[in-house]
Amino acid sequence: MQLSDLQNLKIAVIGAGYGGAAAAKALSLLGARVDVYEQASRIREVGAGIGLRPATMNRFREWGVFDAIAEVTSPSDYFEILTATGDPIMKEAWPAAGEQTHTHLIHRGDFIDALMGVLPEGMVHLGHKLETIEDRGDSAALTFANGATAEADLVVGADGIRSVVRHQLFSQKAPVFAGEHAYRTVISVDDAHGMVVDDNLRMYIGRGTKIYLLPLRHRGQVSFDITALHPDGTWAPEVTKEDLLRTVEGFDERLVNITRDLDMDTVNIRAVYDIDPVGTWHSDSVVLVGDAAHSMLHHQGQGANSAIEDGGALADALRAAGSVKEALALYQATRKPVTDELQRISRQGWTEDEIDEVFPGQRPATAGQE
Repeated sequence: MQLSDLQNLKIAVIGAGYGGAAAAKALSLLGARVDVYEQASRIREVGAGIGLRPATMNRFREWGVFDAIAEVTSPSDYFEILTATGDPIMKEAWPAAGEQTHTHLIHRGDFIDALMGVLPEGMVHLGHKLETIEDRGDSAALTFANGATAEADLVVGADGIRSVVRHQLFSQKAPVFAGEHAYRTVISVDDAHGMVVDDNLRMYIGRGTKIYLLPLRHRGQVSFDITALHPDGTWAPEVTKEDLLRTVEGFDERLVNITRDLDMDTVNIRAVYDIDPVGTWHSDSVVLVGDAAHSMLHHQGQGANSAIEDGGALADALRAAGSVKEALALYQATRKPVTDELQRISRQGWTEDEIDEVFPGQRPATAGQE
C-alpha cells in the first residue's frame, strides 16, 4: 500500500498481550493510527519464563526495540532434553536466523513490560472488554462492556485462546483440553539445588511428566515448570503440594527437592488447552493474530514467538499489498502453513522415541554425546 494510504489507516488491536503489543508496534511503524484495547485494568503477566527465538529477536531489531528487550534477558546457546534422572537424550543449538544465534530467555512479566514500554503513550486503552464486533466489509464496529464504542478500517483480534473476535466472526469451536496441567513458578537460583550452571534451557521427561528449567540468571532466578498428565480440565484447577510431588516421583532427587521446597502460593496452576486450526483468519477488515488465530500447546515454546512473527508478517503484508483485503490474504498465506505445522508438532507426544518426530530432522544424541 502507498505510504499515504497506510498513514490514513485506522487500526484497532483487541488485546495487549504479546501478539497485540507486537502487532501494535509493527503497525504503528507504518504510520497508521493504532489503538489497543485491553480488557484488564492493568497489564500483568503471571507465570514464568519463555525463550525468544533468533527470528523473533531479529524482528525486535527491525523495529528498533532490540536493546529494550535484550537488557532484561539471558542469552542462551542451546537447549537440552534429558531423561527423568538426567541422562542426555538430545542437545541442540537454537536454530539461527541470520547473524542472530542466541535465544533470549526472559520472564513473561519483564517481556510484556518491555513491549508496553516501547508503545507510544496513549495508544493502549485499559478496561476495555470487547462485547461485540460488527464486520461492515470495509470497516468494523466495536462495542465494549464499559459502554465505549469504536470503528476502524482494520481490526486485529489479538484476544487470546478464548478470543471474542474469533468466536463471533470465524469459528465457534471451543478450546481443546490437552489432558495436562502446567504448574509454573520462578525461584531463586540459590534454591535450584545446583542445577542451574549456565544460561541454557533443560527439559527432563519421564512417565508423561516434563520438567523445564529455564534460567533467568540476569534476575538471579530460574523458571521452574512442571507439565503433567491430568484428567481435570478445569481452567484453574485445585492442586496440592502432594499432587505435585506425585508427578515428579522417580525424577532426579534435586528436582524432587525443588518441588518439595515450593511455596504453593507462588505457583501458577492451569489446565493446558490449545485450539484446532482455524480455516480462515480474516475477512476484508478483521484479522486474527497470535493465540486467537492458532493457540498451540507450549511444548515447542513457540506461542509467544509465533504471535510476534504474526505482527511482523501483518505489517509486511500491508506494506507489500495493494489494499487491506489483499494484505490480509497475503498475511494468512504466509503465516497459516507455518502455525498449522507448529500446532500439529506441539500436539506430539514426548516419550524418548517420539523426540525425533517432535523435532523433525534432528537426531537424538546418544547417551553421553556432547
